[in-house]
Amino acid sequence: MDELIEHVRIHRQGGAEELEVERLALAPPAAGEVRVRQVAAGVNFLDVYYRNGLYPLAQLPATLGVEGAGIVEALGPGVTGFVPGQRVAYTGLMGAYAAARNVPAERLVAVPDDVALDAVAGGLLRGVTAHMLFAHVRQLRPGDTVLVHAAAGGLGLVLTQWASALGARVIGTVGSRDKAALALAHGAERVVLYREDDFVAAARDFGGGRGVDYAIDGVGGTNLLRTFDAVRPYGMAVNVGQAGGKVEPVDLMQIAAPRALAFARPSVMRFMTEPALYREGVQATLARLAAGLRVPVGLDLPLARAAEAHAALEAGRTSGAVLLRPDHQKSA
Repeated sequence: MDELIEHVRIHRQGGAEELEVERLALAPPAAGEVRVRQVAAGVNFLDVYYRNGLYPLAQLPATLGVEGAGIVEALGPGVTGFVPGQRVAYTGLMGAYAAARNVPAERLVAVPDDVALDAVAGGLLRGVTAHMLFAHVRQLRPGDTVLVHAAAGGLGLVLTQWASALGARVIGTVGSRDKAALALAHGAERVVLYREDDFVAAARDFGGGRGVDYAIDGVGGTNLLRTFDAVRPYGMAVNVGQAGGKVEPVDLMQIAAPRALAFARPSVMRFMTEPALYREGVQATLARLAAGLRVPVGLDLPLARAAEAHAALEAGRTSGAVLLRPDHQKSA
């Protein structure tokens, strides 16, 4: 029997005010699906890009959100490997801003008892991103120097801890002293207040005068070209977002001599379309969480206040993870 479930949807792309709370009928899980009663959904800049029209949507109206964690409530025909009451999570699947949803079983992963559901809801996509960047885009080695922009943000804190755990040295950029303290507490060796100091000079110094081995930019805009100057010759820069402005086309000559570096614009959503890579990234993230990777929650709001969460994220007022929680749930 169908159940009316709270969703947060958009009927057109635009500002945060386009996010609307609606109650929609949820059918029993179909073959191969699992009904998940959600504890929390993670909020990512990816959601903002889908909402504001920077990234296209397959159809409208649409329920936003691409990661969540919760409890198995029911199994569709043919599903094995899961049981009602089990703790589970998923990422890379649109529709997470909902109190409950049916999820394809192959996208679900069981969450170990020693890993908090909140940490998975706010950290799974970012963990898969870190795994992609450090194991596939460029193999990170002990002793490497890494520049992480927005090091106190949700992704920045995960990248900083992950890189440090692999033996790399991290320099991060932040926008305030409070955020600097947070980044330092999560593994950054040095931080730069980018509004006050020149991060290019600081990164070059951190890399022994030549620049860092690897730079990760999720800010975009004019920040990206400046980031190229922070990387040593034959090092690598990647862009994984544009929180600070549109990423303009990069001319090959901008990464040629005298910079002489490699540049990539990898897509974690594309990475997760390959089932083996999806599982690899998810399991790597769960292993890191079990080993002590921290996902501090900087903003925890009811699902109905999704517009407030988006506005805070876009204004740079958040640090750590941002969660949306259905009314029936408490922190977990």
